[in-house]
Amino acid sequence: MRNLYSAGIGVFACTLCFLVNGISSFGQVRDGGTPFRPPAVPLITHDPYFSIWSMADHLTDVPTKHWTGIPQELCGIVRVDGKAYRFLGLCEQRRPSLPALQETQSEVTPTRTIAVMTSPEIELRVEFMTPAFPEDMALMARPVTYLRWEVKARDGRPHDVTLYLDAAGTLAVNDPGEEVTWSRSRINGLDLLQVGSEAQPVLQRFGDNVRINWGWFYIAVPQNETSETAAGNVSYRRAFLATGRIPDVDDIEGARTPQSHYPPAPALNVCLPLGKVGQSPVERHVLLAYNDLYSVEYMQRKLLPYWRTQFSTFAGMLEAAEKQYPVLEKRSKIFDNRLQSDLVQAGGVEYAHLATLAYRQAIAAQKLVEDTDGVPFFMPKENFSNGSISTVDVIYPSAPMFLLLNPKLVEAQLEPVLRYAEMPRWKFPFAPHDLGVYPLANGQQYGGGEQTEENQMPVEESGDLLLLVAATEHAEGNVTFARRYWPLLTKWAEYLKVKGLDPANQLCTDDFAGHLAHNANLSLKAIEALGAYGQLAQELNHPQIAQQYLSLAHSMALQWVKMAADGDHYRLAFDKPGTWSQKYNLVWDGILGLNLFSPDVSAREIAFYKKHLNRYGLPLDDRATYTKLDWELWTATLTRNAGDFQMFVHPVYEFLNDTPDRVPMTDWYDTITARQVHFQARSVVGGVYIKMLANPELWKKWASLPADTP
Repeated sequence: MRNLYSAGIGVFACTLCFLVNGISSFGQVRDGGTPFRPPAVPLITHDPYFSIWSMADHLTDVPTKHWTGIPQELCGIVRVDGKAYRFLGLCEQRRPSLPALQETQSEVTPTRTIAVMTSPEIELRVEFMTPAFPEDMALMARPVTYLRWEVKARDGRPHDVTLYLDAAGTLAVNDPGEEVTWSRSRINGLDLLQVGSEAQPVLQRFGDNVRINWGWFYIAVPQNETSETAAGNVSYRRAFLATGRIPDVDDIEGARTPQSHYPPAPALNVCLPLGKVGQSPVERHVLLAYNDLYSVEYMQRKLLPYWRTQFSTFAGMLEAAEKQYPVLEKRSKIFDNRLQSDLVQAGGVEYAHLATLAYRQAIAAQKLVEDTDGVPFFMPKENFSNGSISTVDVIYPSAPMFLLLNPKLVEAQLEPVLRYAEMPRWKFPFAPHDLGVYPLANGQQYGGGEQTEENQMPVEESGDLLLLVAATEHAEGNVTFARRYWPLLTKWAEYLKVKGLDPANQLCTDDFAGHLAHNANLSLKAIEALGAYGQLAQELNHPQIAQQYLSLAHSMALQWVKMAADGDHYRLAFDKPGTWSQKYNLVWDGILGLNLFSPDVSAREIAFYKKHLNRYGLPLDDRATYTKLDWELWTATLTRNAGDFQMFVHPVYEFLNDTPDRVPMTDWYDTITARQVHFQARSVVGGVYIKMLANPELWKKWASLPADTP
């Protein structure tokens, strides 16, 4: 295995480069000086509907797309002394293709995507910045991304420069056959262009491979800079290419589809004349935003996005976003530097790349809303794996990032599930799997739903919730949340007490692998969950319950070692000698300080796994060569040896560089071919942050940051 840096020197060197030169020194550099190549680059990443990516090596290689792969096109052009170049998208016209600027540098940080591009005359720096700071939930929930340009001459001479951007109507509909309408308006400090569906079927469409078709997409242009805007169509792009201007009239032909030709397809158009640009940089920015009106439905109640806890109107939110832009831009850089520096400290440079790329994806696969009583709900969509909303075994792997950065967000993930599980309609003694299909959280749909135990995940979901509540309280240093749901947690602990040690034939979170009886890794989860319940009982001043469950968990751990032992490793299933699997659930033993198992158990497993690494990672188990990216990082965290940890991380890092499947980070791929098996853009990649939880000092540092931290 090739490692980018040796364990101490590399961490010190890269940390030093952060402190001295900022994030650009970290860049996107991989072993041997070759740029690190994300399979897809995040541009606008807010929630499962407002999520736009560039799925290629350069911003000008392909159209911008929704995470599902459907084009939602933004076209960016810069005109230099009458000559036009593309800087974003393909900008297809019925004419010879426009030349693209040469992309010479790219960076993906937690909150920003930056590309530096050149022509013979100019250098253009393009930045998409989304100030998604988890410690500030209301700010994180704002559906606003800032698109910023910085232009300067590179040949020593001044040049006449104009920037152009247009946005297709596809940003506001599920498919290009739906009619859209468009308009413009003014608020304090901003000129607005907006486009949305004609029908406005709010919260009517649900499913997996779907996009929003209600609400309004906005481009907001600051009024204190020279600009031209039009609620027009794609033919206005042709006018810009010819003259450097766009028509000063709006398109009033009426509602039509984004795929129409006559009249031309509707689009929003912005032109930013910069005048003569020399060696001193000239900056401009716009705001890209989405008003989804209502975001999700929970038990037949339509819920508003969480940013409305601060603003009663979308206009008020946009006005504040514009006023705060300079401060947020600085805060973004500070946040990125701090987080990436600590990621390097925790796991090395390659690990920092993985976690950085996971950051916005983990947030954008979820929606932060407010229940009718003011309580925040942070609700994930199970992207490309059934489309379920608030799936417990999706919350479970995603939680480490939020346990680190703001455990209140984990409470917000759990709250709607726990409230549902308390309802009489959930009649089972174990925890539910989901709340419905996004964006309708009106009751479980997966498996047997609310009707039967068929195809449920009883041990899986019950163990998940016990562990997540315990981890949240561990991060917060109190048991307030656990106390509120103690009867429910007790019911699930009692279930695992009987059913957890040797699980019956059932599904687990890796349900794509099918049913499995006597699942050793699932048993581990039950044992750790029972220990976590005992730990909570102790903190809630229930000493007898605590002693009972902690003793039970210790006893079950001893039994597990005997039942799973298979020479130099532990089995996939208790009744299947000669098998093996990743025992990623064991990671909580150290993180929560449960210490139910001897350190020899994880050491033996790690030594065995090292012998079974493929070029692109460690298989999930012996049944196939595919793996799960999130679980690989959990498994790697079982070792306390930095070299061993990087040995497991490096193949995952290489997978991201080499995979031919250009999609937002998949968590299910083949360790030999580097091909995506399925899944993409899921929140579960937040699980890679579990390595940070294994460092108590770093966890305490981040979990305790106040909301106004710069």
